[in-house]
Amino acid sequence: MSSTDPVKTSETTKRSETRRESVVDRRLGHDRRDIEPSVQTNLERRRGPGRRRTDFLRSADEGEMTQEQFLFVMAIDTFKRVNGLTFPTWTDVLEVIRKLGYRKTMPSELNLSRRAEDWTERADAPSGVNKPTPEDEDETEL
Repeated sequence: MSSTDPVKTSETTKRSETRRESVVDRRLGHDRRDIEPSVQTNLERRRGPGRRRTDFLRSADEGEMTQEQFLFVMAIDTFKRVNGLTFPTWTDVLEVIRKLGYRKTMPSELNLSRRAEDWTERADAPSGVNKPTPEDEDETEL
């Protein structure tokens, strides 16, 4: 088949037209910020008219961290340095949080609908991040 084959050109044209139809033209004036989310999750950080930042957010945004924020930042920085990581995974971040002593002792204030089940644990529960796996125990025996 040559590059000017009408069948091939027709298929290419159909694909590009379909692709164009799926692209949102931002010049139409639709602004995603104007669309209210159907479910409030309590994670929204955008401020609209009449919504003020909390003292917790304002102090961090202005460079004045609370003792808790500073401890967290230093713990993450130390974790990255010790492990040679530039970008820790979310599991790594959770490990640092657990090692700092945080435990899930209260019901969540977030609305994640049915995507995740809420739970709590005792305040003195172990972090559970340093438990050796069966594979680790086998390696130490060698």
